Amino acid sequence: MTKAELVNAIAIQTGYDKTTIMNVVESAMDNIKKTMAEGEQVYLRGFGSFIIKTRARKIARNIKKNESIVVPEHKIPAFKPADTFVDLLK
Repeated sequence: MTKAELVNAIAIQTGYDKTTIMNVVESAMDNIKKTMAEGEQVYLRGFGSFIIKTRARKIARNIKKNESIVVPEHKIPAFKPADTFVDLLK
């Protein structure tokens, strides 16, 4: 499902116009990104958590140049679904 399809489905369910729904979806995504950029996690009960994981420093290989590269420790965003969400998929 794309963002446009999500907006369309919500608009049909709620009866609101698509531009309003698009603004709400965009605002929600912006707030999630902003919160995570500040180092905080986002918990949506019954859906899941947007968490920040730390990847350890490692040595990688550039095969074209035949040399080792040090990849420093870095943070990545991740999603951990809630148990009720996982149960729906089983």
